Amino acid sequence: MAQTHVDPVASPLRSPGRWPWSTLMRLAGRLEIPRRLRALVRARESSLIALAMLVGTIAGLVVAAMGTMVDLLHVTFFNLQHSERLSARLSLNPILALCVPLLGGLLFGAATEMIRRWRPEREVDPIEANALHGGRMSLLGSMIVAAQTIWSSGVGAAVGLEAGYTQAASGIASRIGSAFRLRRGDLRILVGCGAAAGIAGAFGAPLAGAFYGFELIIGSYSPVSLAPVAIAALIGFEVADKLSPAEIGVVAPEKMAIVSHDLVIAAVLGLLAALLGMTLMRGVAVSETLFRRLALRPALRTALGGLVVGLCAMVSPQVMSSGHGALRIAGMLDLSFGFVGLLFVLKIVASIASLGSGFRGGMFFSSLLIGALGGHLLAVALTMMFPTIYFDPNAYAVIGMSSLAASVIGGPLTMIFIALETTGDLWLTTLVLIAVIISAQVTREAFGYSFATWRFHLRGETIRSAADVGWMRDLTVGRMMRQDVQTAHASTNVAAFREAFPLGSTAYVVAVDEADCYVGLIHVADVHPNEVAPDRPLKDFLLYTDEMLLPGMAVKEAVLAFDRAEAEALAVVDSYLDRRVIGLLTEAYVLRRYSAALERRRQEMLGEE
Repeated sequence: MAQTHVDPVASPLRSPGRWPWSTLMRLAGRLEIPRRLRALVRARESSLIALAMLVGTIAGLVVAAMGTMVDLLHVTFFNLQHSERLSARLSLNPILALCVPLLGGLLFGAATEMIRRWRPEREVDPIEANALHGGRMSLLGSMIVAAQTIWSSGVGAAVGLEAGYTQAASGIASRIGSAFRLRRGDLRILVGCGAAAGIAGAFGAPLAGAFYGFELIIGSYSPVSLAPVAIAALIGFEVADKLSPAEIGVVAPEKMAIVSHDLVIAAVLGLLAALLGMTLMRGVAVSETLFRRLALRPALRTALGGLVVGLCAMVSPQVMSSGHGALRIAGMLDLSFGFVGLLFVLKIVASIASLGSGFRGGMFFSSLLIGALGGHLLAVALTMMFPTIYFDPNAYAVIGMSSLAASVIGGPLTMIFIALETTGDLWLTTLVLIAVIISAQVTREAFGYSFATWRFHLRGETIRSAADVGWMRDLTVGRMMRQDVQTAHASTNVAAFREAFPLGSTAYVVAVDEADCYVGLIHVADVHPNEVAPDRPLKDFLLYTDEMLLPGMAVKEAVLAFDRAEAEALAVVDSYLDRRVIGLLTEAYVLRRYSAALERRRQEMLGEE
């Protein structure tokens, strides 16, 4: 009888009672669902809704657990009471304010360096996963990112937890969907469900969470995605609301007075928010460049970033962490104009330094707080200039936070619903709508990126949104080309060519030189007319001598190449340097495959499959 060999290193049973984290992640990575159950889930839309309910529940637990962990770190490191929020403190022990981010950054950088040696590949976030990888994410990588975000916020770095919420929830959703072997479109929706539920739980805003999933993670709204995403967001909100020890959402406790001149000011505030949002995003990029130029080890870079945060926190602890505690709009009324202005500047500096030095986290909550402070400042400044006119600081704080977040995060409807759900004021939401539209449009036209897609751009990616473009990269020239290429030497004359390739035998022949390198394409019909002299050299009929395709080109690049060359067929070579012919591709076939793929994506979006 054959014996099964058990690898003592790879087997999870190598040491009874010992279940290291990496082993658990490997077991989760191998999770498979029985075939009959997979078939049942893949066959019915209602089964996807059931999975979305599961994902929403898990996302709510993730939000509550991560929030609790960060609170415990704040209590431990900063000597707070259990009910206190770090960013709500007006003062803090200066030694703690300086040393905790500094030492926390040092430890974070050292741990990150060790993780990169172990996992050199870059972790994929939900937007990139849905845009390029059909919703596939690493569960282990997502857990690492979530842990890094918890630590970053826990030691006071000015980053938001929302990046960790969405990474962990979407990573779990992706693993569940992969276990059921969901179709590409369904897996992308389930990843969107995880992010939507995480944001809904974090902000106490299920509508905003759902539209976060539609706008930022899935990249579109469709009938087939409505029920799963909406239900996941609602369940995520309910679970997080029941389990979280403190409120997470934005608080604006009373209705706000709106008059006609506020419409104009809201438009101006939207424009200012767009300018500030673009400045913030470029500021993070400049900060990253400056920290890299210091040629320090990662541990020292994040320690330096923590030092900058600590120096800012010695002036005001409200710049620390995500800013949940500081974002209490009514509480700003008790602060002086000068202090709010100082807090506004310090929060910008702390956020840019934290992200630029390498701390993990997002800019969602930071942009909300910075925008709220900016809107408050504008209202007070206008009141000073026009003392007979009332400008409500609370209203302008809500408008400012929504419009700046729309510029930075890139989800206008998400921000409109956050304002509506957190204030309950429909008239105020009208002003938010004006500011958000202007802010988002100006940012789109003048800058072209949200914070997430801007960072992709800096890495050389061409992602503009979470819209699925990964299938275009999978549909390459190498997969579409014909490999049975007919070739002829360019030194051949017309008579020999006619004998080798009679009219009708093939449409195109690739001409090569003595070294079998590409020199051009021959249209067979051009060589066969009677008026063409039999002794003419074949090189007189060469077409597209400088136009070639590479096997790694995506379908969209191939379409552009055909259009540029005004060609019906092009040769495929191994490289522009060697020009070894490996295939032939026609424009008609490329367009047919491209159209068929587009039609499949359309059917996936509408649920017509």
